[in-house]
Amino acid sequence: MKTHVTLICLACIVIIFAGLKAASGIFVPFLLAIFIAIIISPLIDYLEKLKIPRVASFFIVIFCFFGILGVLGNITFNAIYDFTAELPEFQKKFKVFFENLIDTINKKDIIYIDANLIGFDPNSIFSTTSAFLKKTSTLLSMSFFIVLLVAFMLFEAVTMKAKINYIDQKNPQTSKFVHEFAYNLKRYLLIKTISSALTGIIIGIGLSVLGIPYATLWGVVAFVLNYIPTIGSVVAAIPALFVTLLSGGFVDFVWVFLIYLVPNTIIGSIVEPKFLGDGLGLSVISVLASLLVWGFVFGVGGLFLAVPLTMSIQIALNMNPKTKLIAILLSNKAE
Repeated sequence: MKTHVTLICLACIVIIFAGLKAASGIFVPFLLAIFIAIIISPLIDYLEKLKIPRVASFFIVIFCFFGILGVLGNITFNAIYDFTAELPEFQKKFKVFFENLIDTINKKDIIYIDANLIGFDPNSIFSTTSAFLKKTSTLLSMSFFIVLLVAFMLFEAVTMKAKINYIDQKNPQTSKFVHEFAYNLKRYLLIKTISSALTGIIIGIGLSVLGIPYATLWGVVAFVLNYIPTIGSVVAAIPALFVTLLSGGFVDFVWVFLIYLVPNTIIGSIVEPKFLGDGLGLSVISVLASLLVWGFVFGVGGLFLAVPLTMSIQIALNMNPKTKLIAILLSNKAE
């Protein structure tokens, strides 16, 4: 009997994921809008505390958000377009660099490497980077639709509070769960956004000072990929390091490496855990698994949503004594 129940549950999970994958075009912008609304909703509450009417606070936040997104999107689109146009030149430079590196190693007589046997295509790095940036720009092109969704969700927030208060009267336990879940998720997303923004700004400014090509683009990439713990920062650094190696030389390469290493180490390993506290973190295995699962289901959008979605599940599991063990398995802490 238990075997039958398990098989039925697994079948239901497969069907649910298949449905999510089929409707990813609807779910990705909707989920992005939910997380963005959660992040910026405290701004409306803050403006209300300053005696600004809620309707006015709502429009101020929406217009500011739309303006920031417009400026950031325009800069990113232009940078992606310029980088894509210059991509063939970078591919040629990298091919020459790769061949010279193999020749240098072979001349040392320590080990002989046959470039044809390695099976590594240097151009594949830039082709993959270009494809990823183009898909990201496609996701950004949906920004107007996402902003509309965010606006409706923030407007609905007032009604939602009234509904939660009603639930509190009828079922205090459920209301407590909703409040704690919303608080923990909001805190996680807000802290993660602030730390990601700081990381992106520091990296963008540092690369600009060094005169690295497309410094603004790499700063935006660092901001976005910083939502992915552990591996996100590493992936964000790769294209900038390659471009620096081809255009700036070894000294600039070392400086760029340090520009990525220092803020990610200080913010990601010291500051962020201090503010997040215990129980709000995912293990490396959980992050990798979430990237594989949500990336498969939602495509590129799933890569950005993977950690927030898994984090939401972990927070919900952690609040229920019956499922807390599963939350511990997902967590980066052993207790």
